[in-house]
Amino acid sequence: MTFKTLDDLGDVTGQAVLVREDLNVPMADGQVTDDTRLRAAVPTLTELADKGAKVLVLAHFGRPKGERSEANSLKQVLPALSHVLGRPVAFIDDCAGAEAEAAVAALDNGTIAVLENTRFHKGEEKNDPELVAAIAKLGQAYVNDAFSAAHRAHASTEGLAKVLPAYAGRAMQAELEALEKALGKPVKPVAAVVGGAKVSTKLDVLKHLVAKVDHLIIGGGMANTFLAARGVDVGKSLCEHDLTGTAEEILDNADKAGCTVHLPYDVVLSKEFAANPPSLRTANVHEVGADEMILDVGPAAVEALGDVLKTCRTLVWNGPMGAFEMAPFDAATVALAKTAAALTKEGSLVSVAGGGDTVAALNHAGVAGDFSYISTAGGAFLEWMEGKELPGVAALEA
Repeated sequence: MTFKTLDDLGDVTGQAVLVREDLNVPMADGQVTDDTRLRAAVPTLTELADKGAKVLVLAHFGRPKGERSEANSLKQVLPALSHVLGRPVAFIDDCAGAEAEAAVAALDNGTIAVLENTRFHKGEEKNDPELVAAIAKLGQAYVNDAFSAAHRAHASTEGLAKVLPAYAGRAMQAELEALEKALGKPVKPVAAVVGGAKVSTKLDVLKHLVAKVDHLIIGGGMANTFLAARGVDVGKSLCEHDLTGTAEEILDNADKAGCTVHLPYDVVLSKEFAANPPSLRTANVHEVGADEMILDVGPAAVEALGDVLKTCRTLVWNGPMGAFEMAPFDAATVALAKTAAALTKEGSLVSVAGGGDTVAALNHAGVAGDFSYISTAGGAFLEWMEGKELPGVAALEA
């Protein structure tokens, strides 16, 4: 797809530019506990401010369902945003209406101002044309810098792009360029790692990927469902036995598409889910006891998967290989992540990863900074992996 970026925006001195960011950050005791999304907004906001624009930040926070509330006010995010920007941030008490218009008019050029929660208006999530028009009156251009909210066709994510000149911000641009390299026009062979607890949450992802990638590596609890589909007794392991037919269908489609599906052939077993339990053992996948659970991929399979990655040029990763939150069931995720990171650093692999658990797992492995690109988007990243059109992205197409 082709889309305009800040490079196409021209002279913005004195112009009010509406910028959709994702400021929906976790908080505890009035403090932001993870400022990743705030830091992602810095390049776009500073670039526009430094060019003399009045930068008007649009965002949602929580689920206020069209009602104003202090608990969901974006005002509480201002100190942390100001800190990461290294400059003051103004606050405007609404994102539409006469008072907001007057407040914008009074701003100095080069000011960054956060507008109040877009979801305080019922029309936001309905993509109401009246709200779109009211917000659009505040600015002369629209920039979408929030890929993580791009799977929603809301007033501030899609509607504004239809009525104002629309551009991708630097974070959105980086995301779209990385995703294009990963599955749009990737250098082959392509591998995908898909993990997590349940097949049911990633059915559409798996169905889409078998037609797009050369190697599909399935880990986590969902691998157990595929093992069961192949006649393996998985004991007490987490397994969606009602989906083994669907798993068989995916395996058949992979065969037809020439995609090799990799399932673990040795596994880490335990009779209880606890750190370093006494019943811990590694065994062939056909030797799972009736009272045992598969909690990680075994070392032999991980080594073989590392060899698969060495033959690939592109990797897409979503989900851990095992119950990585607890040692020693993090071993497979950490080992494979380190292999992918090393291949990326030496320049032989383009690696793109996304999703909350995935980011946590790669941070845990200490390699997040070595991947080509890490997406912090959850639902939007998954929908992109499913091959779905994202309304907020589609609206930016030039």
